Amino acid sequence: MRAVVQRVSAARVTVEGETTGSIGLGLLAYVGVGPEDGEDEVGWLASKLTTLRIFPNDEGRFDRSVTDVGGAVLVVSQFTLYGDTRKGRRPSFTGAAPPEVAEPLVERLVEVLREDGVEVATGRFGAHMLVDAVNDGPVTILLDSTDRDQPRRG
Repeated sequence: MRAVVQRVSAARVTVEGETTGSIGLGLLAYVGVGPEDGEDEVGWLASKLTTLRIFPNDEGRFDRSVTDVGGAVLVVSQFTLYGDTRKGRRPSFTGAAPPEVAEPLVERLVEVLREDGVEVATGRFGAHMLVDAVNDGPVTILLDSTDRDQPRRG
């Protein structure tokens, strides 16, 4: 699974004029699913989202997680995170899981986050969504479950 995570002071998703999800302080997580992803990747990503320390402490250092600050997570499915642009000018999305695989895993991620006590809002899977966000910082982090077993650089 891949995620682009943004620290936000507010974010919302609108589909066909209807707000499907909105949050105040928290994380906007664009989530993509690969064809080999499963429950392990869901657990890893949920843990990262709830424990990632990208909110400032009293000294302004990144030392607090979304749960520490009482924030929420807005999960937006985004297959385009698996876009391959190595050849040509139009991205190929063959690296993304098909909808029948991806949708249940995104739904499971939302369930796990809620089980962990996090308030979660969502977009609508497969819909054309308009996302409004007030980036805080801005702080944007890339997460990829295939990197979890790689040694740290530097």
